[in-house]
Amino acid sequence: MKIGLYFGTFNPIHIGHLIIANQLAEESDIDQIWLVVTPQSPFKKKQSLLDNYQRLDMVYLATEDYEKLEPCDIEFSLPQPNYTVNTLAHLQEKHPTHEFSLIMGEDNLKSFHKWKNYQVILDNHDIYVYPRISEGKVETQFDGHKRIHHINAPIMELSSTFIRKSIKKGRNVKPMLSAPVWKYIDEMGFYE
Repeated sequence: MKIGLYFGTFNPIHIGHLIIANQLAEESDIDQIWLVVTPQSPFKKKQSLLDNYQRLDMVYLATEDYEKLEPCDIEFSLPQPNYTVNTLAHLQEKHPTHEFSLIMGEDNLKSFHKWKNYQVILDNHDIYVYPRISEGKVETQFDGHKRIHHINAPIMELSSTFIRKSIKKGRNVKPMLSAPVWKYIDEMGFYE
């Protein structure tokens, strides 16, 4: 089975994440997309991050109606900070019959050469890249690489940061979230 790994803090998961994940599940040769909830990214500060399990709960709520999308908490049990190369090795060991691929935005591909052991990842895993807002095509050292696949997906300008800031200001963000996620955030008073 071919599994696409879509990493994120999902703080909170929003419709942009779902649109991209679903588009990849429907338009590529990937059988399932696992939304990997990241406890701590080496590139992000942790101040406004909700508890790991609260974010995982939101991913469960957001994906329950999508057959090909699955929440994944594999990084919760791995050493912090998490590095993708370690997560991939752990998953491959745990699920030897699965083929794991990475899903990332064009902006991440631009800095991919800075990732820990990026060449090991590239030698062993396909990478599916979705477009991000930018001035024209993002040129990278990986253009034309046989393991890099550019996917036609809607360009999403929505961000979790924007949603958190809007909630803090008392704005209605309901259209930006799946109904169960909005209900959970509202009931719990998150990001206020």
